[in-house]
Amino acid sequence: MTGTQRRGRRIMMTPHERDAFLTEQRTCRVATVGADGTPHVGALWFVWDGTALWLYSITRSKRWAQLRKNPRIAVVVDDGHDYGQLRGVELTGSADFVGEVPRTGDACAELDVPERLFATKYFGLGQMPHDGRHAWLRLVPEAVVSWDFRKMPG
Repeated sequence: MTGTQRRGRRIMMTPHERDAFLTEQRTCRVATVGADGTPHVGALWFVWDGTALWLYSITRSKRWAQLRKNPRIAVVVDDGHDYGQLRGVELTGSADFVGEVPRTGDACAELDVPERLFATKYFGLGQMPHDGRHAWLRLVPEAVVSWDFRKMPG
């Protein structure tokens, strides 16, 4: 990961805190941009493997169509209700399409870890169920910004 967080260093998460946060959270918001410059934001389930954010997206979605034309993506994972409890991570970069589209379960070594993590996290299963409507996007972030307002003094 490149990109250095300059503002809010006092409230940024450590790498360990960031990894734990991304592992425990269930929903992210994914921002893409259409050919006309119109932004689109939608919620998705995801898994973090310590290096990449893996998104399991419906292939017949606006998000998928936009990423086919422009792979630039921003993802926010956040939590908290009261101001002093807000925390989150923003990851930006380009999305890669991994595996067959749509995913039906053909062997793909790159997907062994994310599919195991996803199946356990969301379905309580040891093996990924495939519905023939979703496929995988991988974001190896170029920049990561994090915040944890619980670290603010007073």
